[in-house]
Amino acid sequence: MSDSFTGEWFGPRDRGQDQGRPGGGGLWEAMDQLRDMFEQKVMSPRVGRGDVRASILAVLADRPMHGYQIIYEIEARSGGTWKPSPGSVYPTLQLLADEGLITAEEAGGKKTYSLTEAGRAEAAASEDRSAPWESAGRKDAARATVLPKAGAKLAQAAAQVATSGSPEQVQQAVEVLDEARRKLYSILAQD
Repeated sequence: MSDSFTGEWFGPRDRGQDQGRPGGGGLWEAMDQLRDMFEQKVMSPRVGRGDVRASILAVLADRPMHGYQIIYEIEARSGGTWKPSPGSVYPTLQLLADEGLITAEEAGGKKTYSLTEAGRAEAAASEDRSAPWESAGRKDAARATVLPKAGAKLAQAAAQVATSGSPEQVQQAVEVLDEARRKLYSILAQD
C-alpha cells in the first residue's frame, strides 16, 4: 500500500502542513484533538492530598499487593479515571511503613505490602467515608471520558486499516464508520 493512498485519504502522516489535501490533516488531526481532550484538567481532575494514602489503605484492606498491583487496582476501581503514578504511590507506601500501618515482605524480587493491625484499624475507621475514587467529581469524570476514549480507540482502528488495509478494506471501513455516525445521531434523535 503506498503512502500517497493513505496520505490522500487521511491527511499527511507528518501532521505538518496539509499540502493542499482536503480535510487539512484528516484522521491524524482528529486523533491529536482527541488526545488533547484527555490531557485537559477537566477530563482528569487532580486528586486531593490524602487520596493516595486513603486509596492504598482501602485496597490493601482487601488483600496484600505489590506496588504496581496497588496502582492498577486503584485505576480499576476508579473506572479508569485515576491511575496514581509510581512517584506518588511508592513514597506513600514508605510513609505508611514508617507509621507502622503496613509491612513489606520481599519475595521473588517484589515487595508485597500488607496492613498491620494498626493499618487495619485505620482502614476500618475510614470505611464510613467514601473512597477517593467514589467522589462525585470522579464519577462525572469517568462518565465524561468513556465516550471520547471509545472514539479514540475507533480512530486508532481506522488509522490501522488506513495504513495496512487494501483499497477494498478501506472502503469497507468507511462504510462501517458512516453507519456508526448515523447510529450515533439516531441516539440523539430518540426521546
